[in-house]
Amino acid sequence: MPGGEVVDDLGEPMRLARPAGRVVSLVPSLTEAIAASCPGLLVAATQWCTHPAGLEVERVRGTKNPDTRRIVQLAPDLVVCNQEENRLIDVERLRSAGIPVWVTRIRTVDESFGSMTRLFEVALGVDRPAWLAEAEAVWSPPPGPVVDAVVPIWRRPWMVVGRDTFTADLAHRIGLRLVHADRDERYPTVTDDELVRGVRLAVLPDEPYVFTESDGPEAFPGIPVALVSGRDLTWYGPSLVTARARLTDQLARAVDGAPARSKR
Repeated sequence: MPGGEVVDDLGEPMRLARPAGRVVSLVPSLTEAIAASCPGLLVAATQWCTHPAGLEVERVRGTKNPDTRRIVQLAPDLVVCNQEENRLIDVERLRSAGIPVWVTRIRTVDESFGSMTRLFEVALGVDRPAWLAEAEAVWSPPPGPVVDAVVPIWRRPWMVVGRDTFTADLAHRIGLRLVHADRDERYPTVTDDELVRGVRLAVLPDEPYVFTESDGPEAFPGIPVALVSGRDLTWYGPSLVTARARLTDQLARAVDGAPARSKR
């Protein structure tokens, strides 16, 4: 879309003179998606961008504290961000320096498919990758039996997945009814008692807090616990193709009393 004005997921207009040739990603999911679909396009990413394995690009600190000066020096055609994962102040600093910044907004699984399609076709000027259609097919069937569950993302204090989040929608699609989804906060802070009240299954991811067999399950006495990959549960890139089958198997094993260990 040479020379045309386009808008990102938040409606912010920008002019992209040509299909992007140099891209900086400040979101792990987007980094994996772009690297897997458009090899060689990325010039930098955050230190938290762990996939694909072996990605050799410059690292520009983290999602919440990117090195905006260095990003400007790299002179990318485009920086890709996410409304939830990145800070507005960093987006504004980059834009004020003349760097186009495309911000995604993803709060449901379906929204991820639409957002990623626009990222590739509109922002990057390339064809929609095949894995997106495959992921849509994987996530189209309705959920199976429902179980009351909790998905913690932090402890000391305990924070859990609530309403209006990508993870909450994904959890619903694999048969989890999040017991804290009726709260006002998207990521409520809860007490020890509130954490387990009404819970029939605890799903502990390995990010952002790294829950392990020795750190987390002991807080849920008498409740089945599934240790799962945070990438499967919270990322909206190519991992969506395999995440549903893996998560469904791990949850079933936990409910049935078999070990359910994370596999990234």
